Amino acid sequence: MPKIEAFPGLRYDLGHVGSLSNVVAPPYDVIDPEMQDALYERHPANVVRLILNRAEQGDNEETNVYSRAARFLKNWEQEGMLFRESDPAVYVYHQVFDDCGHSVERRGFMARCGLERFGEGTIYPHEETMSGPKADRLKLTRACQANLSQIFGLYPDENSEAQDLLEAAIAGDAPLEATDDLGVIHRMWPVTDLQVLTQLAAIMGPKPMFIADGHHRYETACNYRDELQAEGQLSPGDPANGVLMMCVGMNDPGLIVQPTHRLFRGVPDLTAEELCEKLQTCFTTRIAGEGIDLAEPIWDEIEKENHQGTIGLFTTQDERWTVARINEAGRARMSELVPDHSSDWRDLGVSILHRLIIDELLDAAGHPKPGYVHSVEKFMRGIEENSEPGGAGEVAEPYRLGALVMPASLEHIRTISEHGERMPAKSTYFYPKLLAGMVIHSHR
Repeated sequence: MPKIEAFPGLRYDLGHVGSLSNVVAPPYDVIDPEMQDALYERHPANVVRLILNRAEQGDNEETNVYSRAARFLKNWEQEGMLFRESDPAVYVYHQVFDDCGHSVERRGFMARCGLERFGEGTIYPHEETMSGPKADRLKLTRACQANLSQIFGLYPDENSEAQDLLEAAIAGDAPLEATDDLGVIHRMWPVTDLQVLTQLAAIMGPKPMFIADGHHRYETACNYRDELQAEGQLSPGDPANGVLMMCVGMNDPGLIVQPTHRLFRGVPDLTAEELCEKLQTCFTTRIAGEGIDLAEPIWDEIEKENHQGTIGLFTTQDERWTVARINEAGRARMSELVPDHSSDWRDLGVSILHRLIIDELLDAAGHPKPGYVHSVEKFMRGIEENSEPGGAGEVAEPYRLGALVMPASLEHIRTISEHGERMPAKSTYFYPKLLAGMVIHSHR
């Protein structure tokens, strides 16, 4: 079972840096070059210099993005930009945001969570990871000896026992507050009361934890711990035995999973009629109209239907829409293609899209990484501009196919994780993102 602990966090001293909004940043993997520049300019101590330091001419093995991040972290602490909490704490963290015109609040708390290798305890992943990001984050962790941003974890707590305990502890206290570039309000309260922390640890002890976001950083934390252990540098009480974890109850009303739609290149350049012909054995198909502007009503139809096996496909050659619904033959074909996966995994929209439609029926396995977008508006813009919003700009080859696909639900995350399986990459998108820089978990 994961062990939840308080820890003395490193936090920005607002007397030195002014507004917290000036020094926090979104996760490193959603920061494009334009945003990186803006964050650099916003404040000389913005956390972007730690989580995504700029490459510079002349970088080598000794002087590079990782060594500069470590130097900034050390200097900021020495200069008083960052201070260490005087007592171990957990950090209550609320996010207030707009969802379809309604104000929503997501509540959780940040703590040190004892590390367990996936498959060896009750901390579960739900998505595949890639070696490149893990190698990058490991170099950063070695240099800084710290978790600079949180893993996003989900835990079952139907009665909100853990969060309600913490809410009572902060009642009437003023929060630390930051507003991000999307208008999301982030509020944080340190809780140091020993009795509350003891009760929290007892409540959380038996609960499993499901990683919602931060799989690469979680596996990196395990790899870093194992390195220290192999070198004889890890004591039982070493902070590197744990990782900074944001814990959110799975029944929290502010927990929203958004879709991740796909923009494909490197697939056959088809008309809608040709696409339907290729899908006909496994799907019931309907050509639903022409024009990228139909994306909104197509997505409304798919959302209302709320079925993982219904996918909206846009062929760019003729700019027409096809709505495809998997049939019994399609489900049987999925069972043949991936017999080693559970029916829960095979029924996922992203599994059906990638394994059955793209890899099998369109024979496009090994295609370039698709563009990922989380809103219909960005989907339309990506098709029109032939680029992934927030990405590197123009792609080398035009997008041939767009796909609107349902997100995996929280129940999918739980059941598939408990099977010991991992979903295809980008199966879920949790909004809003957690901010880096609210608190840092130092290993020193």
